Amino acid sequence: MKLVTAVLKPFKLEEVREALTAIGVQGLMVSEVKGYGRQSGHTEIYRGAEYVVNFVPKIRLEVAAPDGEVEKIVDAISRTARTGKIGDGKIFVWDIEQALRVRTGEQGEEAL
Repeated sequence: MKLVTAVLKPFKLEEVREALTAIGVQGLMVSEVKGYGRQSGHTEIYRGAEYVVNFVPKIRLEVAAPDGEVEKIVDAISRTARTGKIGDGKIFVWDIEQALRVRTGEQGEEAL
């Protein structure tokens, strides 16, 4: 089992969710996060004063999946989230040691 974690531009969330649903993903988690990478923030003007925004708003999307599904999940996210501009995000794939569905007690891939 793997955990696919993607950090995306917020306006791409709904499009990515639709792409994942289309390939059969039945559940995901979403968090609002802030961070910076090569994009390294930007400057804004508010009430005539200029200030620097060091941390850019992003969305962190997480999908737990069986090993055989990971490649198509990563492909769907990267294809859908790409704008071609700096700040499109990153995708990480992590090993999941164990999973447990609290309601039923199912474990492993059955819990996904």
